[in-house]
Amino acid sequence: MENKWLKWADRLQAISQAGLAHSKDVYNLERFEQLRELGLEMLNGSVFAESEKITTLFADATRRITPKVAVRAVIFNEGKLLLVRERTDGNWALPGGWADIGLSPAEVAVKEIKEESGFDAVPVRLLGLLDKRLHYPLPAPYPEYVLFILCEIVGGEAGGGLETSEARFFTENGLPALSESRTTRTQLQTLFAWLREPDKEAVFD
Repeated sequence: MENKWLKWADRLQAISQAGLAHSKDVYNLERFEQLRELGLEMLNGSVFAESEKITTLFADATRRITPKVAVRAVIFNEGKLLLVRERTDGNWALPGGWADIGLSPAEVAVKEIKEESGFDAVPVRLLGLLDKRLHYPLPAPYPEYVLFILCEIVGGEAGGGLETSEARFFTENGLPALSESRTTRTQLQTLFAWLREPDKEAVFD
């Protein structure tokens, strides 16, 4: 039961931190602050709250800056790679997004595939873990690690979502304009190389 309380408190902290960071409405900011305090109260009542310092660090993510984690899903079909069109810039990227508190990286990949492409999928294996600052042409406002997870389609049909307008498969020589802050041509070339040599080990920085 203690582990459940910790997970719930962790999730409340994540939701409140995101809300405080992105909300502009003063009333919503107040609600997210209340949610943050509720999560802190839950932590104070757990066996993990050994000191005020621990709970303060847990509740205030700004005191310790660590890399953010993004997950990108990789799906091949008959030699073609699945990409989704981003609504923000009209360009294409691998399905994916920020990792979610309470979900494993594999679960995030499956969720993002469904939300952004309409397909149901299952995770297969990790293909790579990259430090974004070493591989992306555009500067990022914060450090970020990107996980690439190979998945297989088991159902559903191609479509769009809240953040994407459509999903399509592309050949290596027929890639569209890419959303460079999310997916780069070099990354896709590496993925197609893996398709030709499926026994290659995962790449990482």
